[in-house]
Amino acid sequence: MRHISVPNPQVEQALGLIREHDLLAPSMHVFPTEDGKSRLIPLDFGAPLSLPDGLADFDIVEHEGKPDERVDSDWWTHLSGLLGEETVERHGEAWPSSHEFFGDMMIVRLDEEVAGYSQQIASAKLQSHPHIRLVLSDRGVLGELRIRDLTPIGARRGDEIISENIPDDITSTRVMVRESGRSILCDPTRAYFSTKLQSERLESLALAKELRSLLGRPLRVCDPFCGVGPALATLLGEPGLVSEALASDLNPDAVEMLFDNLRRWDRRDYPSHPTPLSQVHPDRLVGVADATSLPLDPQISGKWDLLLVNLPHRTIELLPSLVPLLDTQSPGLIRGRAIVAESEIDAANTTIRSALPNRLEGTPEPTLRIKRDYSSTLRLCSFEAWIATTSEGEQ
Repeated sequence: MRHISVPNPQVEQALGLIREHDLLAPSMHVFPTEDGKSRLIPLDFGAPLSLPDGLADFDIVEHEGKPDERVDSDWWTHLSGLLGEETVERHGEAWPSSHEFFGDMMIVRLDEEVAGYSQQIASAKLQSHPHIRLVLSDRGVLGELRIRDLTPIGARRGDEIISENIPDDITSTRVMVRESGRSILCDPTRAYFSTKLQSERLESLALAKELRSLLGRPLRVCDPFCGVGPALATLLGEPGLVSEALASDLNPDAVEMLFDNLRRWDRRDYPSHPTPLSQVHPDRLVGVADATSLPLDPQISGKWDLLLVNLPHRTIELLPSLVPLLDTQSPGLIRGRAIVAESEIDAANTTIRSALPNRLEGTPEPTLRIKRDYSSTLRLCSFEAWIATTSEGEQ
């Protein structure tokens, strides 16, 4: 997550400004840098990319966040009060040790060993996080559209915590999430979205700015697996970065929320219901589409500078068919994520490289980098590939 690096003598003043602007990440620690000369202050996911006066001159660094143990101990205390210390100790590491915030919702994954205590888990989480309205159990991603299988296990109505027979009127999963200064409408039960990928989106932003500098102009961005648009939110938030954008998804529910988001980000009209991919504005090609059909359209193929490939289970399989979307008359960039068995990463690197056109001279070979565990054997990885013009580059 993003942290602001502040020299020790200025920490108190900086913290005051951060709290004044409501930019401090909840339930996370401030901690020293390795040399001990500065402190890393965790920024809320909704903090804008450009910080206000008084903070803008400090460095922003990416670092794994350190949860505030006081909050964790608070939830353990509540859980022990509901179940007794003996039960809590007996199941040890089976209890959910992490969670994901979605606006005023919390999503947890429950080990089968403790799934029978879901009501007590939800109650303890709600007691230790008073800003949370709804706790949902996550049983994984379903189907080609990557919809998360979420079940309400606890909710709050006023001062009352409800963990059984939860009324429908307090279980809405359609929420606004703040990320990098943008509000993103999402519903994880209808379209895939993860707040844990913000660092990936910020890396894509940094790479896009490099490409803009190389080309000397704004970019034409193609996001054929865009979901509700979180990657675009980050890119469009950078002034002068994007000239044209293609944003499509196979999921109509995702596109309906994408239209809502673009309406606010662009401050222009967009359809109120999902529609097939169309030229909504001269610089916006948006709608429902199968990504594999896009390279077959001569009006779309060969037009884009930056290609985002965000379908991790199928990225390597689909990459060869998506490459023709790039305009190879000028240097381009592919940014992708893939889920790969750790034992097969070397073979996957070879497959990715063989699927790509010539590499831009002076840039590294595309290489999968492990970002986090997806399961006991699978790893979520990312890569970028700098593509040369058709007349230049090296294999």
